[in-house]
Amino acid sequence: QVQLVESGGGLVQAGGSLRLSCVASGRTFSSYGMGWFRQAPGKEREFVAAISRSSSTIYYANSVKGRFTISRDNAKNTVYLQMMSLKPEDTAVYYCAATWSVQRLQLPGSYDYWGQGTQVTVSS
Repeated sequence: QVQLVESGGGLVQAGGSLRLSCVASGRTFSSYGMGWFRQAPGKEREFVAAISRSSSTIYYANSVKGRFTISRDNAKNTVYLQMMSLKPEDTAVYYCAATWSVQRLQLPGSYDYWGQGTQVTVSS
């Protein structure tokens, strides 16, 4: 069992930046692919970014490409999401997730564990 705890959300003006962190419990963090997803009110959960176990493969949603950066530190059991040039449409609850799978990291159904989420609000 893996527990994921996100932090770093908050209220920011459009054009601003935030860095989200997700700390995982346990000793097998480096065995998991990690992803960030978000869900806005009234909308389905959507893929944001994902990173493979060794950081060799990274995926981004087109909507965040060039603005967001996902990274991980396996020694700290932590995955990060650096968000820059934030827009009001980035407002959502952001979730990190962990998967044993090495494929389909863009799909929510591929993930085995989820955090509780952290709210990001971008004001115009």
